Amino acid sequence: MDFSLLNFLEIIATACGLVHVFLLTREKVIAWPFGIATVSIYVYIFFASRLYSDAILHVCYIFINSYGWYNWARRKDALAEVKISRMRPSEIAILAAIIFAGSIAWGYFMDNNTDADFAYYDAFTTVASLSAQYLLTQKKIENWAVWIVVDLVAIPIYLLKELYVTSGLYFVYLLLCISGLMGWWKTLRQHTAID
Repeated sequence: MDFSLLNFLEIIATACGLVHVFLLTREKVIAWPFGIATVSIYVYIFFASRLYSDAILHVCYIFINSYGWYNWARRKDALAEVKISRMRPSEIAILAAIIFAGSIAWGYFMDNNTDADFAYYDAFTTVASLSAQYLLTQKKIENWAVWIVVDLVAIPIYLLKELYVTSGLYFVYLLLCISGLMGWWKTLRQHTAID
């Protein structure tokens, strides 16, 4: 494989992405600008790789990361800090239904209207990632479980598309998400014990 602009951008996005997720697991507001840099680069990478749902997802991530940055920073200064919390079972059921229905609908659209590769899997990672990212901006602990499933689906897709650095990044994301889940559970238990 020849080294190309795509490979170079993939390395930069990977470095920024690792910093981003690591800082999120530590609940650091500074994580969000790294996330914006990462997803901005990936818009180009995924479009060039004909993973159009992923490209669209990363455009949406720019806005969601901006909101997350605003929300975490604003709340820390003006109001009570955003605290880690859990979703109610009914909210989890609604989330699962949205991810399922959204994945089928978006996958069908992409499969029938574009030359997208892995249209339904790509649609799943798109819909589930948007859901997880929003949950992350709200510090809902379930975001990590959704991210874990997304990573498990995304890793083989990126391997098949020969995006080896990105696949490796998502493997590290998987490990960081597991760490984030465990760390946030510990923090949640401590907050619950204090309250």
